Amino acid sequence: MNVKIATAQYDISFLENWQQYQSKVERWVGEAAQQDAKILLFPEYASMELASLFIAKDGVYAVSLPGAGSAGEAVYSSLSKQLAAMQSLLEDYLDLFQMLAKKYQCIIQSGTFPVKTDSGAYRNRAYLFMPNGQFDYQDKLMMTRFENEQWLIQSGEELRCFDSEYGKIAINVCYDSEFPMLARKQVEAGANLILVPSCTDTLAGYHRVKIGCQARALENQCYVVQAALVGNAPWSEAVDVNIGAAAVYTPVDRGFPDNGILAAGKLNAVQWVVAEVSLGACATVREQGQVFNYKDWPLQQAFVMRS
Repeated sequence: MNVKIATAQYDISFLENWQQYQSKVERWVGEAAQQDAKILLFPEYASMELASLFIAKDGVYAVSLPGAGSAGEAVYSSLSKQLAAMQSLLEDYLDLFQMLAKKYQCIIQSGTFPVKTDSGAYRNRAYLFMPNGQFDYQDKLMMTRFENEQWLIQSGEELRCFDSEYGKIAINVCYDSEFPMLARKQVEAGANLILVPSCTDTLAGYHRVKIGCQARALENQCYVVQAALVGNAPWSEAVDVNIGAAAVYTPVDRGFPDNGILAAGKLNAVQWVVAEVSLGACATVREQGQVFNYKDWPLQQAFVMRS
């Protein structure tokens, strides 16, 4: 089955109110829907622009009014306070993307939202919204040094796949894409499409994720789609600099692009990257390809290391 995928190079904004955020996100979704995209991918930590909405007063976080100035800065410039404040908008965030997935009859991976769990720990959570109103999530599993050492966001515990009308979909959140066993388990569970919402603050970081995505597509003979957060947010220590480009990566074999890149955006531009994929082609290339990367994977374990 063929399906169009739209992956975002999404610009982070300093927001004035929730309505501005809602209008921005719906404009993005509407533009992708106009191009007949049925699966939409936003980048990791795209939700962090919501931290610009808050002020702190008497230990309580509230949505700010224009001109809040330093009262707002005390929240959005604090790694811990912004996480705490954003929890009050989680339900609205979920309702918004649930509504958009139903309204535009598409699957939306909304990027990630830092969610406070019942244990008090924060997880970097990637929600997947379906056209029928259902949604689920994949937590990030491999945490960067910044998340571990400064932001204190903890790893998730489960690796998941999600059923859709187009087949099983998996999610690798940014750094997760650089660890081959995660994607391998998801592909063995039936996923032919891996979505990778990413947020990187250096060109090297972007290329690490890009190379990881291409490697996962090559070795599993599947599609891997990367989204990127772009633009600068000097007001936020968490996402102050954002560098990257979105792309749709494929197997590197007959029937696919010779370089394994079906579509790619311009570095740091604000845009959708849209491409049509044929998820059924993954099964074909695994049976009829010039090489059998997917099928030959278990052979690696037969070799003994000698010193």
